[in-house]
Amino acid sequence: MTTHVELRPGAYADSVTLLQVSRTVQQLPGVDSAQVAMATPLNLEVLAEMGFDLPESTPNDMVVAIRLSDQNALAAALAGVDEALASKGKRSDGSTDLAPPRTTAAALRDAPGALVLVSVPGASAFVEAMDALDAGADVMIFSDNVPLEQELVLKQTAAERGLLVMGPDCGTAVVGGLGLGFANATAPGPVGLVAASGTGCQQLLALLDHAGVGVASALGVGGRDLSAAIGGLSTREALRRLDADPAVELIVVVSKPPADDVAAAIRDHASSLRTPMQFALLGAGQPDLTQAAEETLAGLGKPPVEWPSWGVPAEHAAGALLRGLFVGGTLCDEAMLIASAELGPVHSNIPLSPELAVDAALDAETHLMIDFGDDALTQGRAHPMIDPTLRLEHLAKVAADPRTGVLLLDVVLGHGAEPDPSARLAPAIRAIRETRDLPVLVACIGTSSDPQGLARQASALAEAGAEVHLSNAAAARRAVALIGGTR
Repeated sequence: MTTHVELRPGAYADSVTLLQVSRTVQQLPGVDSAQVAMATPLNLEVLAEMGFDLPESTPNDMVVAIRLSDQNALAAALAGVDEALASKGKRSDGSTDLAPPRTTAAALRDAPGALVLVSVPGASAFVEAMDALDAGADVMIFSDNVPLEQELVLKQTAAERGLLVMGPDCGTAVVGGLGLGFANATAPGPVGLVAASGTGCQQLLALLDHAGVGVASALGVGGRDLSAAIGGLSTREALRRLDADPAVELIVVVSKPPADDVAAAIRDHASSLRTPMQFALLGAGQPDLTQAAEETLAGLGKPPVEWPSWGVPAEHAAGALLRGLFVGGTLCDEAMLIASAELGPVHSNIPLSPELAVDAALDAETHLMIDFGDDALTQGRAHPMIDPTLRLEHLAKVAADPRTGVLLLDVVLGHGAEPDPSARLAPAIRAIRETRDLPVLVACIGTSSDPQGLARQASALAEAGAEVHLSNAAAARRAVALIGGTR
């Protein structure tokens, strides 16, 4: 076995591109494993765990680490890295003669007033977003790990200028009929969404699509917008825009648990608007996302629908504890709210209260739910909706724990997400089910028009032994019922 590690100082590509390059090179003959990544602390830790000896580096260096079963394959592997990186930089017609703009300000000189989508490391997002605002453009900040104080400055600046900041960590939006980020494929329709939650927005998109109701716009505002620190600045601007849109007949505001006083202020503000309003603000005693979708259908005068499920329903738990492994933070929040009402405290890395926090080991002696999309777990790596490796590793560990009685998972489809999530998750579920009679409940969030195909993904997971639901709340309630505990 031969290993090769080299640094490329000053070279840069985003984490998604480098993930794709790594996968391409790893498929070459004679290559056992390949990791091409920026030399961030987290990536260096991952490379060290893979057994690579690393030279001194800075986060501005690109690391090319290759393990070969055939040492004669090194030249072809390095050529494969160069070719894969070059192909990611080409224009759609294959040409590379025109260099792309290197800054937001430069790009806006050719397209003034365009919506700017910022997807750079969080430490660099503020400068690019402020350039967009200075040019009079709205901005969607896909980047996570942006400091809270920078978010506040951006949103205060936007509010003064009548502009909209979507994000930071805005993973989903639909603007002008175009899905951005991880948006699901849905038809246009009468609903306008304001979402302080990416996967919460996707759950509503999926449920409404199943009921035959489309969405005119979905304006993501970032998961912290309804916090006490931000005060709903972007939510107010998004509401103003949807209220002025004649295509919007009903507005739905969806959020992970908001600050109580901010939620009250937004409800009061909404009462002054002409467009009817529904709220899907998660919290104790509040409707879950599926109930909010049902209320939205009723508000539009639509008949109730039955939410689909796939697979043979599980009959009993295999142990005493419920363990949830999520890629969607709001879906994790929703499941914790449902479970804690019946089972008691649920520990998490995004806990409902501080005393229920878990440490870096992501383990607990009680009911446990982990959000693998949290900022702390995505530094220097792709979001788990793109790269499920970290969750799959933890899945095997949790499934082997005899205390685990039910496993609860989510799979989120849509543009930008993993192209075939069941290809890796279904074999993992099958292996679990062949080892022990452990129920696996899956919320599969998507639509029939998504590139992954809702029915195809759900059927593959069901065939592997999972019980699959379109509704995350339904999956969580089934998991709680199987555990059978009460407070």
